[in-house]
Amino acid sequence: MTNERQAVGAFGERVAERHLQEQGLVVLARNWRCDRGEIDLILRDGDIIVFCEVKTRRGDAYGSPAEAINIVKVQRLRRLAARWLTHSSVRTAVVRFDVVSVLPQPKGPAKVDHLRAAF
Repeated sequence: MTNERQAVGAFGERVAERHLQEQGLVVLARNWRCDRGEIDLILRDGDIIVFCEVKTRRGDAYGSPAEAINIVKVQRLRRLAARWLTHSSVRTAVVRFDVVSVLPQPKGPAKVDHLRAAF
């Protein structure tokens, strides 16, 4: 991955985190990694644990950022979430998978679209 793509992704994750915190969610982990992959954000929304995938694109020529999430990515995120829950001291009966799309704008704040329970 190029430095520019990494910078765009990091920007999107910061924007998404701020947006989610403004919505009242509490960050439990950022960029949680294991040998099987990474979860961008893990949050608490009341009694619900939220596993959040953040997608950032510089434009919409190839569709919205959320459209980049395919069935393979969904399956990987579900497996990673189960692994995090197994290794975490956090206990919950309910989990949710959200997607936050970030589209930087030429002027002004980035466009943020938060899809709750996306899959």
